[in-house]
Order: sequence, then C-alpha cells, then structure tokens
Amino acid sequence: VQLQASGGGLVEAGASLSLSCTYSGPTLTTYVIGWFRQPPGKEREFVSAISWSGGSTFYADSVKGRFTISRHNVKNTVYLQMDNMKHEDTAVYYCAADPGTRVSGTAVRDYRYWGNGTLVTVSS
Repeated sequence: VQLQASGGGLVEAGASLSLSCTYSGPTLTTYVIGWFRQPPGKEREFVSAISWSGGSTFYADSVKGRFTISRHNVKNTVYLQMDNMKHEDTAVYYCAADPGTRVSGTAVRDYRYWGNGTLVTVSS
C-alpha cells in the first residue's frame, strides 16, 4: 500500500490550493482515506476523511465550509480543495488510509497506512 501526497506550496491568505493523494495497492479503493496536518511545533491533527464510495465525508471544525474532500477511484486519487485559506492552515499535510476505520475517525491511530507529507504555507 502506497500513498503519495502532492500539491503543496506557498499561497497568500484568502487564496485556494488543491492537494492530491495518489494511492496504490490491492483493494485500496475500498479504504477510508483521510487528510491530516502537522503545524510547525504541534501535533498531527485530523483535517478530513472520505469513505470508499465518496458518499460520506467528515471535516474538522476548523476547516468546515472552507475545505472540500473528494475522490476519484478510477484515478486512484483523493483531492483536498482548500479555499479561503488562513495562516493557521500552514502545516505539512499527510494523507492516510485504513480499511476498517470510520469516516468520523479522527485519531492518528485510526489509520494504518501513511503517505509522505506535502508542505503548505499560507502567508498572512
């Protein structure tokens, strides 16, 4: 099982950015995929998750209404569209997958497989 996050960069506050998580592995299309982030000097925190069908999504309160998660199983990719970004969104963003967790699982331990991180910096 492999996951690779990409799309990070430097943006100004109020701008938008889209992250991608490409995954590969047997039956990974049936896994819940989640996004986490780790701000500088802080613990890794949950951002959003999506069910294998894309029919269920869950968001942290801090990003609700600004971020949108989606997935395209044919392309084996999960997207995180980030709009109206804030300085406090600055972090390394990680995608993760698990076959048994719920979409509402927000703990790092809820996810078995992790990809690399991609750095997002929002200037104020």
